[in-house]
Amino acid sequence: MTYFKPYVDSTGLHIPTYNDILEDMIAAMKQIYGDDIYLDNSSPDYQLLSIFALKQSDTLQAMAYAYNARSPETAIGTSLDSVVKLNGIKRKAASQSTCQVKITGTPFTQIVNGAVRDRAGLTWDLPSSVVIDSSGTTYTVATCRTAGAVSALAGDIRQIETPTYGWVSVTNEVAAVLGNAQETDAQLRERQTISTANPSQTMLDGTKGAIAALKNVSRYAVYENDTNVSSVTDDNPYGLPAHSVTCVVEGGTDEDVAEAIFLHKGIGCYTHGDVEVQYTDQNDYINRVRFFRPVYKDIFVKVVLKKYTGYISTMTVKVREAVYNYLAALTIGSDVSASVLSNIITDCNPSLTKPIFGIKELKLGLSKSAMAAQDIDIGFKEIPNPAYANIEVTLE
Repeated sequence: MTYFKPYVDSTGLHIPTYNDILEDMIAAMKQIYGDDIYLDNSSPDYQLLSIFALKQSDTLQAMAYAYNARSPETAIGTSLDSVVKLNGIKRKAASQSTCQVKITGTPFTQIVNGAVRDRAGLTWDLPSSVVIDSSGTTYTVATCRTAGAVSALAGDIRQIETPTYGWVSVTNEVAAVLGNAQETDAQLRERQTISTANPSQTMLDGTKGAIAALKNVSRYAVYENDTNVSSVTDDNPYGLPAHSVTCVVEGGTDEDVAEAIFLHKGIGCYTHGDVEVQYTDQNDYINRVRFFRPVYKDIFVKVVLKKYTGYISTMTVKVREAVYNYLAALTIGSDVSASVLSNIITDCNPSLTKPIFGIKELKLGLSKSAMAAQDIDIGFKEIPNPAYANIEVTLE
């Protein structure tokens, strides 16, 4: 390309590249001093023109960033934060993982500002005051001090960090609910697109947008049955109650989720779920709002690789990570596809035209003792739950 003046048209802002600017400056120098002027890369004049061209290019790039900051599709960072405020949303901060823990000890012992620790040495804070009941045990929720998706499998939280007289032990019988890292630009753009559905004519889209905007909500699914039947049909594949809306939400408080559903579901629509929250509306009328929390299904994977020429030992780890990342990215109600997983494993080859390994065996299952070369069906309120310990990758 040749140099051109920056301009704006119906397709947006257009600016010349650094090379275009430099070549135009070189051409101008030759017009002034003649074609025989020495402007090779090593010459001082060329170096000076390069500096001038770079400064001008940097200025034009900054102008392009400022121009693009007007739209959520092209804005980045703090500029994107400012733009999405027009839709009434903001970037989600990092949140902590939470886990239900079982505390045992002397009945009626009060634990003030207690904390426990997991196998990895991370600290989990208890509520400001916990009292062990008359049976000598009580259940409460511990919150990880470290923000982000900190995992804790059943039995990982066992150490008391703040000893209290009468407090004997702590353990978690269930896995932790993972927190979230700070929302990325891509995730915020996606949620901004969903948020525009809040005032939409379709109340189902409005309900989705309201749930997506809640703090600490990571994954969700919203289903509607607008038929008169509750049995399984083509129009009602999950057998949901007639004239109902079913929401499955991961994260967020029960109260926030219930409020979002109630305010957007529509008049006379039944809410379906096993979590029931009493929501008091502006007329002091108590409404019962129901929804589901997701059920996590442990997924077991066995992969047997056949080595080809050039195989390296680190490939086993790469395949295992690829399997885990695929399972972790699945949404609520997503089936685990053996064919998709096979393609993902195959793509771990550095070159598909000259692969260094092949797949001899791939089995999936909900338990280690029941695995087969077939897809795993996931229910409408279930989420595949990956764990490195459940992914076995071996060589022939």
